[in-house]
Amino acid sequence: MDLKPSGSLKIDTFSMRIGDIEGIELDRLHAHSLSVGWPHRAEDWQFLRESGRGFVALDEIGRVLGSAMWFEHGADFATVGMVITSPRLQTLGAGQWLMKRVFEKVAGRDLRLNATRAARRLYLSLDFQPEKTVYQCQGVVRAEGTGRLAARGDVRTLGEGDIPAAIMLDGAGFGVRRAALIEKLFAHSAGYGLFKGDRLKAFALCRPFGRGHVVGPVVAESDADAVAVVRPHVADHSGSFLRIDTHVDNGDFAALLSHSGMPVFDTVLTMSLGKRLADYAAGDPAMPKTYALASQTLG
Repeated sequence: MDLKPSGSLKIDTFSMRIGDIEGIELDRLHAHSLSVGWPHRAEDWQFLRESGRGFVALDEIGRVLGSAMWFEHGADFATVGMVITSPRLQTLGAGQWLMKRVFEKVAGRDLRLNATRAARRLYLSLDFQPEKTVYQCQGVVRAEGTGRLAARGDVRTLGEGDIPAAIMLDGAGFGVRRAALIEKLFAHSAGYGLFKGDRLKAFALCRPFGRGHVVGPVVAESDADAVAVVRPHVADHSGSFLRIDTHVDNGDFAALLSHSGMPVFDTVLTMSLGKRLADYAAGDPAMPKTYALASQTLG
């Protein structure tokens, strides 16, 4: 497969050129995601720009018709997200053109992304392999439906001093150390942690996003521990819109989401290029795992 992209792309009766996402006004990026029905606010775009890098596709008069971003974690791994093309261009090669530009920047890294149904054919054509379904659970939540599973420790709010432990726990659950991202998420989030003595056993962060707030990442060793750190966020936002993106579709954690007012709204598919998601897992059921993503874009 030829992965060397040209500097411009002829689309129908006009040409597109590449631009750095940093140089694009936030209101234009916001309008771009709204054009495909994505809920990202201008503030969400800014958070992503501060966390990663990206390209936009511009037409001859500077309109944003496409975007793609990547988020590097160490020398060997990156996630890809915010791959959006204008609906009229989705079958004309614009997405593949943008992805080839991304490939130039992340050469040699294993890649992971979460694909919408509309984008799966594109990623399969680029040799990404399907992994797991992500369940987008959301709704106006109610605290009275959260149950009372026994937690194995004490739940308390997280502070700046808990960041190193959260980085270690997230790395064990996600499979890759994401120190810079976790630090940035702490700065924008409220967090609860489950402690056994002085040891952090589970945590859940919650920040403004889209229509309300999103909970993630959530990292824990068991359903009971994951429920223990998510339940306070549900209580904090009772009567408001809350979202969680998770690979978990059964058990007590999934029941918490459903009973608290967050049924499955949609699904996407985690896909990988290079080392597969399963290859990062330690295989030990006692090890922490990622119960909820930081977001579909960030993984």
